[in-house]
Amino acid sequence: MTRLVPLAFLLAALPLAALSLSASAQDVDCAKAEAQLDLTFCAERDWKAADADLNAAYQVAISAMKGIDLNLDAPDRGAEDALRASQRAWITFRDNTCAAEGWSFHGGSAEPMVIYQCRARVSATRAEELGNMAAGD
Repeated sequence: MTRLVPLAFLLAALPLAALSLSASAQDVDCAKAEAQLDLTFCAERDWKAADADLNAAYQVAISAMKGIDLNLDAPDRGAEDALRASQRAWITFRDNTCAAEGWSFHGGSAEPMVIYQCRARVSATRAEELGNMAAGD
C-alpha cells in the first residue's frame, strides 16, 4: 500500500511536469498555437502579464488612497484599509469565479486554459477599475 502512494503521486505529477517541460523547452508562438498544451501555456502567460498590470495598478491605487487618508482627520481615515480589504475580497471573487467558469471543462485538458483566460480577463478589468479609482473617476 505504501508503494501505491508514491506511484500515485508520481502519476499525478507527470502531466504538470510535461506541461512545464513542453512550454519551457520551446518558444511557443501564441498567435499560431493549436495544441492544447501550447494554448494553456499561452493563456497562463497572458494571465501572468495581466496580473503584473493588476499589481502595478494596485500600487498606484493604494498610493492614491494613502494620499486621501493623509488629507483627513485621523478618525475619518480608512481609504487605504478599505482598498486593501476590497482587494483581498476581490482575489477570492476572481479565483472562485474562474474556478466556476472552468468547471464545465472539469478534469479535461482545456480546464486550466479556461481558468487562465478568465483570470486574465477579470484581472484586466480590475486593473482598469483600480486605475479609475486612483484617478478619482
